[in-house]
Amino acid sequence: MSWVAIPLAGVTVLSTLAGGIVALRLARDLATAIALTGGVVVAVALFNVLPEAIEAVGDPQRVGLLVGAGFVFFFLAERALVLHHRDEPEQAKAHAQVGALGAAGLSVHSFIDGLGIGLAFGLDTTTGILVFLAVVSHDFADGLNTVGFVMRQSGDRARAIRWLAVDAAAPLVGAIVGATLSISEEHLGALLAVYAGFFLFMGATDLLPHAHEHPSGKRVLLTVAGFAAILLVSLVAH
Repeated sequence: MSWVAIPLAGVTVLSTLAGGIVALRLARDLATAIALTGGVVVAVALFNVLPEAIEAVGDPQRVGLLVGAGFVFFFLAERALVLHHRDEPEQAKAHAQVGALGAAGLSVHSFIDGLGIGLAFGLDTTTGILVFLAVVSHDFADGLNTVGFVMRQSGDRARAIRWLAVDAAAPLVGAIVGATLSISEEHLGALLAVYAGFFLFMGATDLLPHAHEHPSGKRVLLTVAGFAAILLVSLVAH
């Protein structure tokens, strides 16, 4: 039954694209879109990626260390990029690279989501369907966040669309791999933990500060709504 995962993973592609389209439509009011994205990305790290990592690795202390390492690593990577490109045109290039780093992280997460669908259907149909429902419900947020990361750092709509396409295809590729290969769950969990640190870094130090630079009750509500929506989805999924 593992091959059932592949057409179902196609639904996650549509969910991701829908989230990205919403973000693109809000691009003219980028701070408002990022207010929602910031709440979503922090919640995804805390309530989705982190629990998955702990379950896969089986050692909460090790996962905590990997999350911290991911946070520090991506902080240093961002600072290195920005400091290396000191001139104003080069600064723009550095920010574009940081945005690509964020989009790549979300694409890896989406790939692992698809992998989970493929592996779950290899266990039994019921487990596969539950995992599929959990993934398709939060892939909308992945599409939203992918566009938000790239637009925040570079403002390049075409680049955002390209990364959205990569992120949308990632779970389908992951499902194909999951249906055909056996991959160490522990290694996948460790990778997820590192990217949980990255998502927390981007949300807490970049997305949310930018969104709330100027006081706005609407943006506060959007951040809380994004956070609460992911929490609710995670509670229902588990």
